[in-house]
Amino acid sequence: MSSSTTRHTLKLVSDPKQIKEFLAFPYRHYKEDKYWVAPLRIEQKKLIDKRKNAFFQQAEMEMFLIWKDDQIAGRIAAVIDHRYNEHHGTKTGFFGFFESDNHPETARLLFKMAEDHLRRKGMTNIIGPANPGIMDTLGFLVDGFDKYPSILMPYTKPYYPELAEACGYKKEMDLITFEVNQDNVDRDRVNRAMNIVQQRLPGIKIRKIRKKKLAEELVIVREIFNKAWSKNWGFVPLTEAEFEQLGKDLKPVINENFAHIAEIDGQPVGFSVGIPDYNQILRDMDGRLLPFGIFHLLFKRNRINQIRTALMGVIPEYQGKGIDALLHRETIEYGKENGYYASEVGWILESNVQMLRVAERLGGVKDKVYRVYGKSLD
Repeated sequence: MSSSTTRHTLKLVSDPKQIKEFLAFPYRHYKEDKYWVAPLRIEQKKLIDKRKNAFFQQAEMEMFLIWKDDQIAGRIAAVIDHRYNEHHGTKTGFFGFFESDNHPETARLLFKMAEDHLRRKGMTNIIGPANPGIMDTLGFLVDGFDKYPSILMPYTKPYYPELAEACGYKKEMDLITFEVNQDNVDRDRVNRAMNIVQQRLPGIKIRKIRKKKLAEELVIVREIFNKAWSKNWGFVPLTEAEFEQLGKDLKPVINENFAHIAEIDGQPVGFSVGIPDYNQILRDMDGRLLPFGIFHLLFKRNRINQIRTALMGVIPEYQGKGIDALLHRETIEYGKENGYYASEVGWILESNVQMLRVAERLGGVKDKVYRVYGKSLD
């Protein structure tokens, strides 16, 4: 399957050589971008592997490359997450892994290829970028181009939003991150909040997630997550297989001191998972563990001074009662005692006013904004 114009050639990725080219393109595309952090190549390969990524147990994806003058000029994927559509009662497709040179025609042809594929599959609207799912890296960066992305967050070209909008895409949702650091955190306010919560909920206890029993702990976290996020934009319940895979991925990098479960009278009601920002090391590795990357990870990890609060949730009946502030406090206090200067909180949906207020009350400063776009396919 291919189509061409005077200068462009589009192809469906269909063989190992093209898969390799699809994966390799960003490492060339961002070579001169100071703030882009090359993700581990082995992880990117696993991400699109339909045998290894549990997401594809209930999703499908096709990938496309575009050439211009015999040089690869961009890539895109068309994704259908059947669980998303079942949960929301929609016929929504996604575009993902979008990369393009700064030429409107390149972007137009890439978007058209993904849109046409999704139309043939019966989809009536498209959202993205989701890489590949809505719970993976999400959105185009629209604010924060002069900062390094945190672990498991994207960095994209500044011109991507303009290219998308020129092709008829409109803002679907903004995702916001905040920086809380040792200089701006409002400790007095955090401690007052802790005292108030403990008075209102005398049975509350915050405990560490036990890394040695991570599989058991993730069963608890999954149950809380699926309840806590159920009303949020874009939510898709995560399966046992996805959480099992998440546990395997996080185990090497998780720090028990940044991962907590909140209990009331012994019953789990909330959780938070913070991850040391390994992007501070990955910046110098070009996405490679070998031959020397593994040594960078092992010997430089003590230099990491930032974390990312990547996951957090409180079950609906206890939302708005300050439990999230207590969870953040645990991270802040351990960070202070152990040389961590900053924490990135998020992303947070722009529609999640309650969590935005929590981040602001901690003393957090808006750090980056990522935008998800949508378009009708009718």
